[in-house]
Amino acid sequence: MNADATNNVSRTDWARIDAMSDEDIDTSDIPPLPEEFFARAQLRMPKSAVPITVQVDPDTFAWFQAQGETAERQMSVALKIYADAHKAYPASEAKSA
Repeated sequence: MNADATNNVSRTDWARIDAMSDEDIDTSDIPPLPEEFFARAQLRMPKSAVPITVQVDPDTFAWFQAQGETAERQMSVALKIYADAHKAYPASEAKSA
């Protein structure tokens, strides 16, 4: 991701959007979902988090804490992204690295 992508400021009028009711939203360009969509749909519930204790170096921990009240959630998301990115590698390759 380049620096420009993270520095963009939204030009959306969020106050106007928040003030809109469902009836105010134009959905005419969204086609209706066919019955087969609902026949194949699956309910996916998030898995419960596993409470653990992990040692983290002070600089990394300070950075996450500086992100606000969601530091633990952000750390969990960062670990999940890392794990998902490395699922393509066999376990034997990961151990040798």
